[in-house]
Amino acid sequence: MFSPDPQLAAQVFPPTHRNPVPAARYNLVVIGGGTAGLVCAAGAAGLGAKVALVERRALGGDCLNVGCVPSKAFIRAAHAAHAVREAARFGVHATIDRVDFAAVMARVRAVRQSISPHDSVARFAGLGVDVFLGDARFTGRDTVEVGGAALRLARGVIATGARPKMPDVPGLADARPHTNETIFEIEAQPRRLLVIGGGPIGCELGQAFQRLGTQVTLVQSNPTLLARESADAAATVHAALLADGVAVYTRSRILRIDAGAAPDGAHRVHVHGDAGAAVVDVDAVLVAAGRQPNVEGLGLEAAGVAWTDRGITVDAHLRTSNPAIYAAGDVCLPQAFTHAADASARAVIQNALFLGRKGIDTSAIPRCTYTDPEVAHVGETSGPGLVTHEVAWTDVDRARTDDERQGGVRLHARDGRVVGGTVVGRGAGDLIGEVAVLVATRTTLSQLAAIVHPYPTRAEAFRKIGDLHNRGRLTPTVRGLFDRWLAWRR
Repeated sequence: MFSPDPQLAAQVFPPTHRNPVPAARYNLVVIGGGTAGLVCAAGAAGLGAKVALVERRALGGDCLNVGCVPSKAFIRAAHAAHAVREAARFGVHATIDRVDFAAVMARVRAVRQSISPHDSVARFAGLGVDVFLGDARFTGRDTVEVGGAALRLARGVIATGARPKMPDVPGLADARPHTNETIFEIEAQPRRLLVIGGGPIGCELGQAFQRLGTQVTLVQSNPTLLARESADAAATVHAALLADGVAVYTRSRILRIDAGAAPDGAHRVHVHGDAGAAVVDVDAVLVAAGRQPNVEGLGLEAAGVAWTDRGITVDAHLRTSNPAIYAAGDVCLPQAFTHAADASARAVIQNALFLGRKGIDTSAIPRCTYTDPEVAHVGETSGPGLVTHEVAWTDVDRARTDDERQGGVRLHARDGRVVGGTVVGRGAGDLIGEVAVLVATRTTLSQLAAIVHPYPTRAEAFRKIGDLHNRGRLTPTVRGLFDRWLAWRR
């Protein structure tokens, strides 16, 4: 369970905070202070609504405290170490004297601390939001209790997010496993680390720990890593992890963990899969095996709010079975991303306060796994009438100057309009934003060819795909007409 350090707690869960006296009635009561809840609270207050925000652990939620921010700061350190090892490819010969893991983690926490004022209790109080710290529980269809105080609402938003799911592995609890909620608080670098799960979190952190000097063993039950991605994109990441030295077991399961059973006091892990049985000794365990929504203890029955094991049940406009209550973010969305939570919160503000009927277009919500290479995707990948064009980095000058050999850009179009795309390679998370714009605006590949991209950049790959499309339209009949026209013009 994440417990913020004192400097961070002073911003996001200050021990001196005293809950305010509740207003007689709120336009909006927001339960959960992660991305979705903060966007709802700030947006509604900015429009003049009387808003209450309830958080039980730390404002900023997963993204600030245990997710996006600390993980990317950690990955950046791993990139630096990898760059030194790879420098000889560019004629620069360097060696790593040592990795100061404590300093790496200190920087991770310092970056998080530097961003935390944006999500702080002080900032939201300054916006006019009544911030309540403590457990929230519905006591009726329009009443929430927190710390013995009753908050009456005209509209409510459940934005309680999700938490790591713990697999049923004998002996796992005895090994005192880490999740993303605790791994960024460690001080000492584990010599050997078991990562359970080959999704984005497992692949990102597994690769980062390996590059910083930990021997990582990654165990995945699925046949491939990154099961949501295309087979070739997942294979590229798999190959990169192997090249870094990660021991990867796919289509495998952990039979049991014998905590402290190795001669040196390490945990002995028994793995079984298609490749047979293996025994691996590790000093620490990181669980990255999926997430589950936070719906327990909220009194949803009293509020008349329906839910399943997938989270709060909402309609196309993010309204729950109680017409006065909405949900936003990971607690109700299949896309568990910070940017998806932000988008859902913006829709909820409009719908809850102004009788809107806004939904979110999930087809234009991108995702990115921040391994090296990165894998990013948005939109469709299959279906009737879909035409695919791709350009490899080996055909893009900027990628060649950077000696990037794996991956590239792939766009999917229907009736000439871009409906999806995948980017594999350095900076894919930044490049996928352009594809999201193309999908959202229904841009044609011919229009894309006419958009001037700077040279030399990786983004030039998009223009190249537009050119490929245009060349494909040059049928023999059209070519014959061009030939006759140009001959006449000579």
